[in-house]
Amino acid sequence: MVHIGIERIEEAWPRRLDGAEIGLLVHPASVNRNYEHAIHLLFNSNKCKIKTLFGPQHGIRGETQDNMIEWEGFRDKTTGLQVHSLYGENRKPTREMLKDIDAMVIDLQDIGSRYYTFVWTMALCMEGCSETGKSVVIADRPNPLGGNLTEGPLLQRDYSSFVGLRPLPVRHGMTMGELALWFQNRFYNNLDLHVIHMEGWKRSMWFDETSLPWVLPSPNMPTPDTATVYPGMCLLEATNISEGRGTTRPFEIFGAPFIDPDPLINVLKEHNLPGVVFRPLYFQPTFQKHAGELCGGAQIHITDREKFKPFKTGVAILKSIHDIYTGEFSWNQPPYEYEEEKLPIDILSGSQRLRLDIENGKSIEHMESWWQKECAAFSGDTRKTSLLYGY
Repeated sequence: MVHIGIERIEEAWPRRLDGAEIGLLVHPASVNRNYEHAIHLLFNSNKCKIKTLFGPQHGIRGETQDNMIEWEGFRDKTTGLQVHSLYGENRKPTREMLKDIDAMVIDLQDIGSRYYTFVWTMALCMEGCSETGKSVVIADRPNPLGGNLTEGPLLQRDYSSFVGLRPLPVRHGMTMGELALWFQNRFYNNLDLHVIHMEGWKRSMWFDETSLPWVLPSPNMPTPDTATVYPGMCLLEATNISEGRGTTRPFEIFGAPFIDPDPLINVLKEHNLPGVVFRPLYFQPTFQKHAGELCGGAQIHITDREKFKPFKTGVAILKSIHDIYTGEFSWNQPPYEYEEEKLPIDILSGSQRLRLDIENGKSIEHMESWWQKECAAFSGDTRKTSLLYGY
């Protein structure tokens, strides 16, 4: 049985922080196996006292449905505590937000992809706490994609944004606690960091093997299957292709009004992508791109998740639609996630190289060869020094 960090707070709380006044960073999935939320658990803890709450993108209880919707702080009706938004005017906690606490406790369920903004909210909280002499406690949780597989290009420094602030590959194979250690070792050496690690979690585990309940960490991440395809399918956010928002299977369904499903799937079959089958379909998104319009496209069905390569699959989809529908397909223009100049596809992929390769007709094999080299460099000693649960 896997015991997550929030379930081990009472036994594993850092002694030097006994009685500390804390800020708590949480979202809807910050629950234990009994669906009790971290706010309730720590509000009644003898180890610390909650002074204020913090929320990432989508809020502490999923208040904002769509992507890139800012929200403002408020006073929580249940606890009477002030809630500070870290997805609005401020993405990094200010000195004023931190002045009345000794430490920040972070309990966020990540989904294993560099684009997912909760990782960067954590990183900015670490930075803010390092600058103000506050401690950080991470209540660790599983990476739903396991901890063995990595994939995709490294983020290049010039393409840093709120969907990637540090040089991680797209699929990093690390937990939030491990990422926090990696950030500390390289960027926040002076930070007093404590990771309350899990018990019973193994790197080979997918989320459905943990016995833990899945709660939506964000409104368009309804199942672990969604998380599995997300490292590739999030790339469609940077295009005029629907990534399935406004359907019951976001990121698993994709398409556009100008797509004829069968020719597209025939081209996708030529790429011999492992562990996946594409089923042709039509759908009408209820919101976001092409809302109310009939779209042709496909649904991704994973047949072998150990062999499935989500990033390669997403790139194959982009390349295929780009090549078939040259006149209709387009890259979205900025702004995107607070980036005002660079193209969204470039900040998602980590450089302009992927986009240029697609535009210049490079093969999937050519593209995969260079991002595999980048990923392998990260997955060696750079990553291993921060792993908590074996290699």
